[in-house]
Amino acid sequence: MSIQSTIEAVAQTLPPSTRRIAEVVRERPAIVLESTISELAVRCETSEASVVRFCRALGLSGYSQLKIELATELGREFAQFGPSLNYGSDIAATDSLREMAAKISSLEILAIQETVARLDYDALERVVSAVDASDRVLLFGVGASHFIAEDLQHKLFRIGRNAFVLGDPHEALAAAALPGARTVAIGFSHRGETQETVAFLREAARSGASTVGVTSARGSALNEVANETLFTEVRETAFRAGAMVSRIAQLAVVDCVFAGVAQRRFDETVDALKVTREAATRMHGSEKNSEI
Repeated sequence: MSIQSTIEAVAQTLPPSTRRIAEVVRERPAIVLESTISELAVRCETSEASVVRFCRALGLSGYSQLKIELATELGREFAQFGPSLNYGSDIAATDSLREMAAKISSLEILAIQETVARLDYDALERVVSAVDASDRVLLFGVGASHFIAEDLQHKLFRIGRNAFVLGDPHEALAAAALPGARTVAIGFSHRGETQETVAFLREAARSGASTVGVTSARGSALNEVANETLFTEVRETAFRAGAMVSRIAQLAVVDCVFAGVAQRRFDETVDALKVTREAATRMHGSEKNSEI
């Protein structure tokens, strides 16, 4: 279990006094190793009691355990990645392009490793079974999450599954409202609080569909309305436009779902991929001939 990923996941759910601590520690985790509880409280403009509450929100007994857990985690990451993560620090204004690229790649590798390590495989098995048995799969996400939905739709469509990406909230609600005993609705939201995505899953559940959430936030609204939730483990950078690291973690989950579904009907999957690949090859062959 990654302490830094846990901080990232719970930060938005904390009250202001403890959220300030989360933000400071997310920006530079090594500050915990360098500070007493009193010093950290002063730097975060809060109280020692708030620091203790912050630790307990992470499932820790207190500040001493937070120090031990972070020291162990940062040491392990330094051994794996060298100085590229700079002991967990975020991208800095003074970083060179090489340093910035090293930090991003390290965070993305960690996101995949931690997501796969903590994935609930019983939940994944149930999701794969539901998708495999479905007549249609409805996929919806807003912003960067929309591209994750498109990725899964593309993969499922290539092996002959009826998967649909819904383009806007009204379309999503309309599709979700149709009776769906053999429908699976999957919503993507990094923070798990996107209103349109939550409404989509709620409506799909009301119509009888199986609902799945993909998010990093335990206890989020998306988690509450979904029958099954697949969680990602993410440490985003300060440059959050395009949801860089969370996107990579969601894609890892999508690939696990797709591979599980594809494996259920292995020979059929291989044939479908061969047929679709040959169709694309014929098209490109025709284009070349027309140019001659």
